[in-house]
Amino acid sequence: MAPRSEEPRRDASVSRRGSSRTGGGREPDERGAGHGGRSGSGSGLGGISDARAYTPRGRTVRDNPEPTRPVPAGGDAAGRSRRTPRSSRSADPFRPALQVLDGGRTGASRTTRRVAATGTGRTITPRPVRGGDVAKPVRRRPADGAGGPTRAAAPTRRPGRRPRRPPRLADPHRRLRLGTLLALAMFTTIGIRLVALQVVDAPEYDGGGVNDRVRQVVLPAPRGAIYDRSGAPLARSVEARYVYADPQLIEDPARTAATLSPLLGLPASDLAARMKKQKRPDGRPSEFEYLARGVEIGTAEKIMELNLGGIATGRDERREVPGGDLAANLIGFTSQDLDGLEGIEAGYDDLLRGVNGKREYEVGNGELAAEIPGGYSRVVKAQPGSSLELTIDRDLQYTVQRILTDRMLEVDGTIGAAVVLDVRSGEVLAQASYPTYDAADWRKYRATDRDDAATSFVVDPGSVHKALVFGAGLEEGVITPDTAWPVPSVIRKGGEPFPDTHPVGGRKLSVAGMLGYSSNVGTIKIAEKLGAQKLYEYQLKFGLGQPTGEGVLGEASGRVLKPSEYSESTYGSVPIGHSVDVTPLQMAAAYAAIANDGKWVQPHLVREIIGPDGKRKPATTPETRQVISPTNAAALRRLMEAPVTIEGGTGTQAAIPGYRVAGKTGTGLRVVNGEYVGGEVASFIGMDQADQPRYVIAVFGYTPGGGGGDISAPAFKEMMNYVLRHYRVPSTGSAPPKFVVYPR
Repeated sequence: MAPRSEEPRRDASVSRRGSSRTGGGREPDERGAGHGGRSGSGSGLGGISDARAYTPRGRTVRDNPEPTRPVPAGGDAAGRSRRTPRSSRSADPFRPALQVLDGGRTGASRTTRRVAATGTGRTITPRPVRGGDVAKPVRRRPADGAGGPTRAAAPTRRPGRRPRRPPRLADPHRRLRLGTLLALAMFTTIGIRLVALQVVDAPEYDGGGVNDRVRQVVLPAPRGAIYDRSGAPLARSVEARYVYADPQLIEDPARTAATLSPLLGLPASDLAARMKKQKRPDGRPSEFEYLARGVEIGTAEKIMELNLGGIATGRDERREVPGGDLAANLIGFTSQDLDGLEGIEAGYDDLLRGVNGKREYEVGNGELAAEIPGGYSRVVKAQPGSSLELTIDRDLQYTVQRILTDRMLEVDGTIGAAVVLDVRSGEVLAQASYPTYDAADWRKYRATDRDDAATSFVVDPGSVHKALVFGAGLEEGVITPDTAWPVPSVIRKGGEPFPDTHPVGGRKLSVAGMLGYSSNVGTIKIAEKLGAQKLYEYQLKFGLGQPTGEGVLGEASGRVLKPSEYSESTYGSVPIGHSVDVTPLQMAAAYAAIANDGKWVQPHLVREIIGPDGKRKPATTPETRQVISPTNAAALRRLMEAPVTIEGGTGTQAAIPGYRVAGKTGTGLRVVNGEYVGGEVASFIGMDQADQPRYVIAVFGYTPGGGGGDISAPAFKEMMNYVLRHYRVPSTGSAPPKFVVYPR
């Protein structure tokens, strides 16, 4: 038996058993590098030595799987091979540490050595480790005829399980880099958000905080004044105080309202409702509610002396009407908040009111609820409204208004109107109404008392309409100043009789006599020659059936019938001023066209608009149109002297010595909602001088009975006398015409 090499020390937990020997030789052994071999026929091992690595505890770890031992010819009776138990591989708790030290793979730095048996000795060939598993040894066959011992049959390998790959541990450097990136991303995100909050969103958050501390106070815009043509104020704003409440600071609204009610003259329930906590349309709590405006300064001082929580006052204005009832029906009035409600105040409200300003400032909380010095403060200045200069003459307005009132009281009139026009410019010098009221205390009066009668009093004009028919007849050549016709005492149209108040019994009557006696029959005969269509056209040219656009809000338009709307009797009623709806102002403007050489000029009340900066500009350019020629207008004015000058004329009470007054009387009816009502409307419209007119005055009075010559003509005379003196109008000195009433 050959000598045996020294057996290496084995792990106590690993044991191997010898296998059966073959008769002719031994199976080559495979061992790890650095280990000796075992030889001899009686060895009994002829197996494989496992490569082992030493752990810090001195234990070994099996690196390679147990190779399958071939079964010799005279082997185990059961024909089975045996392998060494591998319990030490999975039971070692330090194996992961060794894997890390060894590069993350078991045996990754090791190699295996293959022992190849040759005829004369052994050659050890190292094999690399692949993927953590030991590469299989390569067995070489000796060439044919080569010497050496006969090799045993190749052992049968048991298909073994591929060893499970150990868990792959994370790279600490990679983990550190990932952690660093996450930390940087987190701090970058926080930094960006901080920049956004402090730079981008800072104004929004800052503004939100300021809004909680900001108080707003309205700065009322001064309302423009209304002046007469000389600059005298008819309505203006004067300094006053407003009283307001901060509902957030009022603890007992009912008690506070009861205290203020006697001083403000307002119901306590209304005041308490305004003091209750409420929200604005934007959702914020209301901190400013008006309780009263236009409060006198003395009253406001008394309120402040009460030291009521949440109640304060501020500078305000109130509307003052120096003349009381002077032109009140014309000018109108405003509300407590200085909003125009009627008359010129309402019609020109957009110009007069201006734009309110406001003051915003920061305040503290609680007992420090006062303005913060150096805090947020912003003032939007109020924009004052524009002022109006009217065409009204204050002195003339007062006189006309007084005369009208006195006359209406004398004749038991219920409604009266008087208008004074400048015939060349269309300016309204005076426009009076009866009844009138005090605009400074308008709530005490009925709504009907506040109406402007000149633009809202709709009437049948009666005989004052006849002058328009005569003017159309002259313009169309139907008549001349020398025309004379037999005039019966009555004429029938549609079965309706139309008699004359001064019947002539069929005698020949001149056109001057027809106009002087206000002949219904003569006027209807002229209208027959004109035709209904022509008469309708001249009515429109003279300004009937449409508002004049004078400037008073709510002016009535009146109504004239179209020829298609005529009935049989209409051909008799329309020429004499019935079935025609007009206002006193419309008729005054029509007569002014006759006085202005046949040129109609739109009447207007506003002369100039005065801006907040004091600059003036014309309010409007009045509309004009030629109705009849100057020659026919002059002829018509001469004929209109007849009612005043001829014996028995209807307007003799309007005559003024030294002046050639021309005019016409009328007796009409009042129209309410398209229906006639009881009583009569007496009227007179005339001009100062027929040969050189400058002014036209129209007077209308609604009375229980009586004609225009008896009621309105005397009022006209008194008013015109004042106009002539007031404006120093000299007489032309020409002699009045001598009319032939009954030509042969």
